[in-house]
Amino acid sequence: MQPTTSSTPPKPSSPFASWRGDHVGIRVPDFDAAAAWYTGTLDFRITHTMALGEKTLAFLSPAADDSFRIEFIAGPGCAERPTYPQLADTHALGGWHHLCMRVDDVDTAIEELGRRGVRIVSEARDVPGLGLRFAFFSDPWGNLIELTQPLPASGA
Repeated sequence: MQPTTSSTPPKPSSPFASWRGDHVGIRVPDFDAAAAWYTGTLDFRITHTMALGEKTLAFLSPAADDSFRIEFIAGPGCAERPTYPQLADTHALGGWHHLCMRVDDVDTAIEELGRRGVRIVSEARDVPGLGLRFAFFSDPWGNLIELTQPLPASGA
């Protein structure tokens, strides 16, 4: 399939026209460890927590954004995700692959994550066909997170 820059127009008459992204759920084995990593390493903020039997549900928001959240489902019974040394190896895993955060500068963000000891899975690279620059890193439980920024318009 060749890259394309065209897209399907919005469908305001759809019965689903009011849908907006809200959060992504991540299963983690230990709430305290995951909360410490996401708040201490990525500067996320815990906005809500709730006990659910032996598990803890929690919502975390990025440092300065309340429009998108990560939901932890934390506690016993969590199977390990595989970890991958490079991004191409992750494409064999079916189902959910990654979450993506838009940033002002992918290179600056990846550099800071490296200083904080985060495992970088894919260094920053341009994808002109999509008009994006991206990089991937993972949390300690193998969950992939992509960082992306728009490429400057051609001729800029």
